[in-house]
Amino acid sequence: MKTGKFLHNLLKLFASRSEKSPASSDSESKEGEGEGEGEEDINETTAHEQKQFPLETLVAATQDFHTKNKLGEGGFGPVYKGKLEDGREIAVKTLARGSNQGRKEFVNEARLLSLVQHRNVVSLLGYCACRSQRLLVYEYVANESLDKFLFKNDRKRGELDWKRRYDVIVGVARGLLYLHEDSHCRIIHRDIKASNILLDDKWVAKIADFGMARLFPDDQPHIRTRVAGTSGYMAPEYVMHGELSVKADVFSFGVLVLELISGKRNSTFNSELDGQNLLQWVWKLYKQGQALEIMDPTLASTAAPDQVSVCIQIGLLCVQADPNLRPTMRRAVVMLSKKPGSGTLEEPMRPGYPVSLFRRSHRASGSLPSDEQHYSRASPSASVSASNPDTTSNSTLREEKYISPKSPEET
Repeated sequence: MKTGKFLHNLLKLFASRSEKSPASSDSESKEGEGEGEGEEDINETTAHEQKQFPLETLVAATQDFHTKNKLGEGGFGPVYKGKLEDGREIAVKTLARGSNQGRKEFVNEARLLSLVQHRNVVSLLGYCACRSQRLLVYEYVANESLDKFLFKNDRKRGELDWKRRYDVIVGVARGLLYLHEDSHCRIIHRDIKASNILLDDKWVAKIADFGMARLFPDDQPHIRTRVAGTSGYMAPEYVMHGELSVKADVFSFGVLVLELISGKRNSTFNSELDGQNLLQWVWKLYKQGQALEIMDPTLASTAAPDQVSVCIQIGLLCVQADPNLRPTMRRAVVMLSKKPGSGTLEEPMRPGYPVSLFRRSHRASGSLPSDEQHYSRASPSASVSASNPDTTSNSTLREEKYISPKSPEET
């Protein structure tokens, strides 16, 4: 199968180069010879796939990676806008030299995005692995990433009227349903959040940044693995016990839904608003019959109250503490497709314990439980360009990403 051969050779090429050591000029020379042979093999394999981009093509497209074409700084290197000779606009993600974790995420993203194609998932057009260069080429997504609109200021947030926000909710739900059930391989994203949702020129939502995504076996309800994700979006059973399932993505989706409706970020929620975090605040108002009070004031003139109420309830169903009670993404898509008042949704139970609060409470007591052995890496979060997956720029808001050390139990 062509796609299988392409993927196999792509991974082999990336892996083989990462194992070689530039200890001497002789070894560098031999490495260069090996790379040439590898490039010939992969060029032959991808001739019909149109996945391989010559370095010269990307240099020309980005004007030699000129700073004026720089879209932002990604998790493992800068991202540039480019234009191919055929007129297509592209985003080129580069791998910074010497980034071991970045290399792993880079290869993982190439591997998984080569397997998927969906309207609500960002498209990987190809790659370039030439000499010391590692480049991934994506479709260019013209609008900003969701977090730039949702959390920047009232003016930007005002551009997201209710119809656009509802379309984003439905689009992300359909994208996750595809990844969980309808793609060739079952994929769990693990890092669904506003900064990883891109918006094209028609405001179509596209899931991006697959650096932490995992292939998932169809015959297992969950697997035990090291924890990776972003504070405020990770499901409690995953961060506390390393139990990963599709329900972890469902939880993150629920947080995103409530953020879209309220215009507030869970990880930096103002606890003075009668709640310790966004989920608890929404839950409390929902139980009091005042759920619509969470609605972003900028939605006042465009919101459909019945539809907003349904989405709040769906969001709360997705963030329930018990993963077995959370709906699948297929169920979520079905609930979103129904007209308000056409049926009664089940009542949500209490939301899961938030990760950020969990860590703060244990830090205050001076200890962390043994099954939460993370190290953290903070990265600017609020400004991720939709035109380039996983890019960040300066912001006063920050998200903490966690990747725990690999354990013997990891699958």
